[in-house]
Amino acid sequence: MKRILVLGANSAIAQGAEREASRQGDALFLVARNEEHLAQVADDLRVRGASQVHTLAADLTDATRHEAILDAAEAALGSVDGALVAHGVLTDQPAAERDPEVLRRDFDVNFLSAASLLTHLANRFEARGSGALVVISSVAGDRGRQSNYAYGSAKAALSAFASGLRNRLAKSRVTVTTVKAGFVDTPMTAHVAKNALFASAGDLGRAIYRCFDKPRDVVYLPWFWRPIMGVVRAVPERLFKQMKL
Repeated sequence: MKRILVLGANSAIAQGAEREASRQGDALFLVARNEEHLAQVADDLRVRGASQVHTLAADLTDATRHEAILDAAEAALGSVDGALVAHGVLTDQPAAERDPEVLRRDFDVNFLSAASLLTHLANRFEARGSGALVVISSVAGDRGRQSNYAYGSAKAALSAFASGLRNRLAKSRVTVTTVKAGFVDTPMTAHVAKNALFASAGDLGRAIYRCFDKPRDVVYLPWFWRPIMGVVRAVPERLFKQMKL
């Protein structure tokens, strides 16, 4: 049995991982902003077999609460074996181009709040000498594209932060896995036309859960995004800037 903290527990991808954890009889501490939805998610996970499910409604962009959130998780579970950082928003690119405040707000959600939480978690896990950190980033961070560079830049920062954290903790028994997710069929992408590249949130969630048992450095989900993004990164900038992407 693992004791797992999930930050952004109401997201569709996080729920996929939580359901797999429940099937394994794990204990969960769920944090999300919408308290009513969080209670529904928790009830579902208890039915699915989770040994414990605790919840806390919180706005994760409020960094002043981060230490208290981790204290609450440790008090409820006894200890935390792993944490999934899964919260985020898909930035409205045109709105971010018009209004820097949209950009700032979404950068806070997609990077700054996650970096703060990861720092607190890493310090606690390092002091204890064990723990698994799994952070959901995106293939959008592999290269800036005109269609989503606001979102992509935040995810690029998150991936770089996780890489540095992994380097820092390499000699400890704390693992850091960066999940670079491609297109996922979730409520956040409901307005986007679907194609063969879209994966289900359930499939991604199950794959993410496996990162707690078999930690890896960087995981592209689904797997085919690794070669796709390898090609995208290889295009020379003088050509790339002319492309409609």
